[in-house]
Order: sequence, then C-alpha cells, then structure tokens
Amino acid sequence: MANSEELDPNFPPGLHLVSAFLAMEPSDSLISIARACGGGIVSENVQRFIWEQCINQAAAIGYAPYVRNFVKKLIFEVESTHGCVLDELYENYGYYMTSLKEDSLGRGKACKHISFLFTDGSLELSNCPKSRKFVVPLNCSLNMLEGDTGCSVWPSSLYLSEFILSFPDRFSNKTCFEVGSGVGLVGICLSHVKASKVVLSDGDLSTFANMKLNLGLNHISTRMDVLEKSDKELNLVKSDIGSNSEVQCIHLSWESAAEAELQEFMPDIVLGADVIYDPACLPHLVRVLATLLKQRQVTTQTRTSNCQEDIVNEGRAEEAENDEQAYVESTKTPVGYIACVIRNIDTFNCFLDLAEHADLTIRDITDTARPLKLLPYMSSYNPSCIRLFTVTSNC
Repeated sequence: MANSEELDPNFPPGLHLVSAFLAMEPSDSLISIARACGGGIVSENVQRFIWEQCINQAAAIGYAPYVRNFVKKLIFEVESTHGCVLDELYENYGYYMTSLKEDSLGRGKACKHISFLFTDGSLELSNCPKSRKFVVPLNCSLNMLEGDTGCSVWPSSLYLSEFILSFPDRFSNKTCFEVGSGVGLVGICLSHVKASKVVLSDGDLSTFANMKLNLGLNHISTRMDVLEKSDKELNLVKSDIGSNSEVQCIHLSWESAAEAELQEFMPDIVLGADVIYDPACLPHLVRVLATLLKQRQVTTQTRTSNCQEDIVNEGRAEEAENDEQAYVESTKTPVGYIACVIRNIDTFNCFLDLAEHADLTIRDITDTARPLKLLPYMSSYNPSCIRLFTVTSNC
C-alpha cells in the first residue's frame, strides 16, 4: 500500500498513474490506481499529485474532453468518500464545463503517450533507456466506430511492440517490413532496437498520413520522395535512426501490390498486428506475405560453396523444431511475426488454409516466446487474449 506522501512520478505507483493518464486510459482505471496510491482513498496528497503531475501536463495529450471527464469522475470519487476536494480541481472542471461544447466529446484525434516501463529484471536489455521507460507519443483516433480504425492503437500492436522490446536481439541489424502499420507503433519500436532498416506500409491514405506524422512526433526526421519505378506514386519517407539505418514508409494496397515491387525489399523479418480480420482481404494478405517471405535466390557458385553448410543447417533445423528462435536461425530464412486476437475462428481458419496453399508454415509461439510485461498500468490492454505466430515460406 503506497504512502501518498512519497509518491514519485518516476517510480510505481506514481509512475503508473502518470503513465495511465498520458496513455488516456479509462477514467475508472485512473481512479483505481489513485486509490492504490492513497491506501484505499484518493487523499488530498494524491489529488495534489494528480494536479501537478497529470492535470498540469494535459497539454501533452491535447484532448480537453478526456481531461474533463477524468476530473469529473475524480471529484465524484472524493466527494463520495466524504473527502475534501482540492479547489484547483473544482476550478479546472468549471473551466472545462464552460469552454467545451457537448458535441466535441468523443470525437477527433488526440496524442496518446504509450510508456513502456522496464523493471529490474529487464535492465540488462540493450534497448533499456537510462530512465527505465520508453515513451512513444502517437496521434490516434478516439472513436473506432467512426471508421478510423487505422489510426487507433490496437491490442496486438501493443503486444508485438512488447515482444520487440523484450527480444531486441531478434530484430537489431535486421531488415524489417511491417504490413498494415497503422499508427506506426511497431515500426518506432523496431527503430528503437536498432533494426538496420524498417519498412512501414499501409493501404489507407489517411492512416498513411497519420503514420508519417507519428514518425515526426518521435523525432524521426523524414524527407519526402517518390519511387520513380512505380506508376502509383508510392510515398517514401527515410530517416536516420543511427548508423547505417533507415525507415521507409510506403503506401501499399495488398490488392494491387506488384510482386516485382515486393521482391525488391527482401526483408529478414515481416511483421503484422491484427491484420487477420477481413476474409475478403486474406487472399491478398497471404500473397503479400508469401512474396516477402520467399527464400532469397542465390547464385550457383554460392549454392555450391555453401552446400555442406546447408546440409548441416538442415540437421540443426530438425533438432530445433520445438525451439522457435533456434529453428529460424538454423534455417536462415526470412520469418514473419503475426500477432492477432482471434475474433472469428472461421476467418482465422480461412487464413490458415490460404497460407497452406501458398506453401507457408504457421507456428503458434505464444507460450514459448512471451514478452515482458512492459505496460503494467494499462488495464484496457489484455495480452492474454492475443496469439503470436511465426510465418515461414517452404519455397
């Protein structure tokens, strides 16, 4: 039970409260953390902490209706336990009541700050910041029901981001390609662990524009260019993320993606979060995955010189089939990581059938490659409902 006198925004539970606020977690979740900070009640000291560390930082998220709703529930919580509400909270709520129009609630976009918190057990990771937290600001949609799904933060993207940050050695110095990148969270995490090249792609133009905005929010400087070889005027964004590394951001429709264009990327790793959702899109998705994951062709001279090594690797692969990472390394082929919530089993089975016909092998590694819990404050995120799969090509 925390002593509210000792609340520190850099350590739990104060850190969890600030992180939840900046991530725009539901108000009830914030109130629950606030109670824990005050030993069961939202004391005056906890209110003061909220006022100084959260409300006064509200400009960072840039969405007044969220703050108004939280302050309203906070005041109700304190009054319901016969506590004393800070004058500043009453004044703040009064300001929002008079300055906000009712029809502005629940609409538009806001800047969520997703804080990945590294605990004592993860301090040895190469990507662990000195501050022990990696904060990613993201311009996001606040209402998925209005059709702006590509600009929302989906659970599987959080899971895949945790996975990347938990196993940085799998991705560092690798060329990575993400399908359906959405807000760009996964790509930003790949950059953080120093992937040598990151290609982010999305087929929706508004989502694509928002993705580029988020790269800028995360201090990934960009320059615009057009791929001359394409008559579709694909946009290209490049950014230095360290020595010899870059990020590309391309507008890519699965339906119309040309095989020749996809083959030029030749990634080591392909990623996707919550991309298995629409049966009509699955044939196109599987075609894109199969093309990107197709084993690289080598010259006759190289094949001859490496013949003995290939035989050895085949033997290692057989021994490592139950060890996902060892299997991927032993076969030295491109690998895909797909995180998803299986909302409709028929849709997922359709994906498996299409993958089989495309000579793709799907492995469920959820239980053998669990990421660290880097989002302990986020009650809206339930990783237990997410599955993680590897995808490899047999061609």
